[in-house]
Amino acid sequence: MPQGTPAAGDTGVGTGFTSAEQAAMRRALQVARNPGVPLGPNPRVGCVLLDAAGRQVAEGFHRGAGHPHAEVEALRAHTAAYGGPPTGLTAVVTLEPCDHTGRTGPCTQALLDAGIGRVVFAQPDANPVAAGGAATLRAAGVDVAGGLLEDEARSVNRAWTFAVDHGRPFVTWKLAASLDGRVAAADGSSRWVSNEAARRDTHARRAQCDVVLAGTGTVLVDDPQLNVRDETDRPLLPTRQPLRAVMGLRSLPAGSRVLDGSAETVLLRTRDPRDALAELFALDRQHVFLEGGPRLAAAFLAAGLVDEVVAYVAPMLLGGGTHAVEGLKINTIAEALRLEVADVATLGTGGARNVRLVMTPVRAEERKG
Repeated sequence: MPQGTPAAGDTGVGTGFTSAEQAAMRRALQVARNPGVPLGPNPRVGCVLLDAAGRQVAEGFHRGAGHPHAEVEALRAHTAAYGGPPTGLTAVVTLEPCDHTGRTGPCTQALLDAGIGRVVFAQPDANPVAAGGAATLRAAGVDVAGGLLEDEARSVNRAWTFAVDHGRPFVTWKLAASLDGRVAAADGSSRWVSNEAARRDTHARRAQCDVVLAGTGTVLVDDPQLNVRDETDRPLLPTRQPLRAVMGLRSLPAGSRVLDGSAETVLLRTRDPRDALAELFALDRQHVFLEGGPRLAAAFLAAGLVDEVVAYVAPMLLGGGTHAVEGLKINTIAEALRLEVADVATLGTGGARNVRLVMTPVRAEERKG
C-alpha cells in the first residue's frame, strides 16, 4: 500500500495536522469511495493507520451495513500484516468513530482496545445514534483532532450527510423535455423524448440513489418499471435495486410493472411531499430520485423539497402537450423559481444529441441575500 512521508514533527502550514496525517486522510477518502460499497444506509468510511514515523501501515473501509467498520478493518489488516497489537498508532478516519452498538460494536472501544494513541477524523458524526465518539476517546486519554479535509469527506457521503443534517432524504428531480419544455406530446406520447444516451445516463443516476419515486398518476398512465437496467435493458439484481416508491391515494392494478418483483416497492398513501419523505427517512433512505409527473414535481418544488435538478433537453419542438411542471402558480418573472447551473454536458452523437443540465434551486433566503 502507499507509504506516507515520515514527518512526525511536521505540523503542516497552519493546520495543526502533520503532512503524514494529511496524506493519510487523502488515502482514507480514496478507499472510502470504493465502488463496491453500496450507497446507504450507512456512510462510506475509510481509515488509514500511521506508525510513529508517519508511515501508512494499514487501511480499511466499511463495506456496508452489517460489515465491520473501517477502523476495525484497518486494525485487522495491521494485525494480519505485522502480528501483535497495533499499540501506539494513529488512526486517520474520514468520519468520527461511532460510539454505539448496532449490528457491530462501537469503533471507539475497538480503538481503545487496540491501544491507539491518536485519532484524526475529517467529518463529525451528526447522527445522534452514533455521535459522541470523539468525547469518549478523549475521556479515555486518546489525543483526538477533527476537521481535517472535512468538506471532502462530506462530499463522499453527500446524500447521507444531507439526510442526517436535515432529517429527510436528499431529493434529485429528473426530467426529460423538448426544447419548448414539453415532457409529452399533445396525444400523450412521451417515448422517446430523450435519446438512448440520456436514458442510459438516467439509469446510472438511478443506481446512485436508494429510492426512485413517482406518483400514482404517472404509474397508471405510463406503467413504468422504475428500476435500474443495464445496457441490454435487463434489470440489475434485486439486491442492487433502489426502492421503488409510488406516492398517492389511488390503488394500482395488480399487473402494474412497478409491482413486477424486479425491485422492492412501497406505496406511500399520501399526497404531501413532506409526509412521503418522512416515511422514506423512517425506512433509512437518504437519496430520492424523483421521476413523477408535472404536478408531483410542482408539489415538491413548491414545498422547497427539491435539492437538485437533472434535466435532459432534446433538440425537438412539440408545440403543445404536457408541460414539465404544472401548478406552480408563478405569475411574474419576479416570482420565478431560479436555478443555479452546476454542470452542462451533451449526450449522444450527431444531430440528436441531448443536453444534460445539473442544477440547484436557489432558495428564497438566498435570493433575498
